[in-house]
Amino acid sequence: MAQTLEQLLACIRACRHCAESLPLGPRPVIRAASSARLLIIGQAPGTRVHASGIPWDDASGARLRQWLQMTPEQFYDETRVAIMPMGLCYPGRGRQGDNPPRPECAPLWHESVLAHLPTLSLILLVGQYAQRYYLGDRLSLTQRVLQPERYGPRFWPLPHPSPRNQLWLKRNPAFEQTVLPRLQLRLGQLAPEHLL
Repeated sequence: MAQTLEQLLACIRACRHCAESLPLGPRPVIRAASSARLLIIGQAPGTRVHASGIPWDDASGARLRQWLQMTPEQFYDETRVAIMPMGLCYPGRGRQGDNPPRPECAPLWHESVLAHLPTLSLILLVGQYAQRYYLGDRLSLTQRVLQPERYGPRFWPLPHPSPRNQLWLKRNPAFEQTVLPRLQLRLGQLAPEHLL
């Protein structure tokens, strides 16, 4: 067991647990510091993130930062914002987009990482995989996202900000009209000196 967060992150970045199942090979993508107040748990890196090693370095990340009203400098300040996907490596492509996150990652690493983040105030669960793992209820993503207070104050479920999700956003205007303003208010209350 790693004694410090830095040692743990080094172990994670060296992980080869499911290397034989990864078409582009392992490249775990994670950012964290023990002082982080916000944790973003997403799905898994795409090919662009795999190439750059920078989480949310794509159109989905641009939309997520817009939702959170954060500049790239704020978003990538790991002393304030930790970023840990459900699957730490690019899982490959399936028939309808990227494959689901590898199932080994979260049970292998998440609990240890969370134990090293004592100042967390809010965890954003982006997409169905993170929500199923952490919330454990039988509600749909839409039900969770439109009723985020059910999971507070620790968790806040979000839809995936992928451009492929445009239809969901059009069908659920309440998300951008009422839920996002509440999330932005919550982020402002986290402690502006730490996040914004």
